[in-house]
Amino acid sequence: MILQKTSYLVGIIFIVFMAACTKGISKQARSQVTYSGDFSELQRNPDDHKDEVVLFGGKIIDTSVNANSSEIVVLQLPLGGGDRPQVGDQSKGRFLIRSKQLLDPALYRKGMAITVVGMLVSNETRTIDEFKYNYPVIEPMEVKLWSEDKYGGPSVHFGFGVLKSF
Repeated sequence: MILQKTSYLVGIIFIVFMAACTKGISKQARSQVTYSGDFSELQRNPDDHKDEVVLFGGKIIDTSVNANSSEIVVLQLPLGGGDRPQVGDQSKGRFLIRSKQLLDPALYRKGMAITVVGMLVSNETRTIDEFKYNYPVIEPMEVKLWSEDKYGGPSVHFGFGVLKSF
């Protein structure tokens, strides 16, 4: 009897946890992804993967807007549950999101977590200080900007203890 109740409780917790992890990129956008390789491979050989649809995420480094487009520089980070970028130092590089739509710098701020599904349209060489760096350029199909309170951490927390303040 106790085992049956425990199994029931574990099942409910699992369903709630899975529901909390499904608020990232839409199924429609995910179904269009054609590149399933590693980010570093795409960066090394961008011409081999041009016009492929990718799913990447990371942390915004900078956002700029001009008369014709918006551009976001992103530090790539591995994606976790719900396609949310994970906090840490596991980056394999940087990429650009370039859109003809306004991506307002007031919303797409430095340090915010972002996930994108989009087409790899080109590769652009720029400098980071004096180092030449190749940026894959992605034209977005769907962008998910994550709220600051949920960036990188697990969406379910369990804990026990006593709160004491001084």
